[in-house]
Amino acid sequence: MSEEKEKKNQLNIELSEEVAEGIYSNLAILAHSNSEFIVDFIKVIHGTPKARVKSRIILTPQNAKRLLGALHDNINKFEQTFGEIKDKGPSNAIPFNFGNTSAQA
Repeated sequence: MSEEKEKKNQLNIELSEEVAEGIYSNLAILAHSNSEFIVDFIKVIHGTPKARVKSRIILTPQNAKRLLGALHDNINKFEQTFGEIKDKGPSNAIPFNFGNTSAQA
């Protein structure tokens, strides 16, 4: 009976070929309101004065915190395997405002 219940609770996730290709991003802008977190993924090309948001992800506060934990766990595992990720210092602040909170990248 528990095996049957376990099968019922499984989630089948489909990944189309287009989505599986991914979208390259070298900048993320984060913002939040009282009910959601917004992550805009952007590809910035050096020397180009304009950049487009390639993807926007909107999360509940609970899912944003779960994502933070999952990223932290995966970064730790990555560094255990490949060594420390070197941070090249603070990024330049990009002016962006949503819900009266400043975004950070």
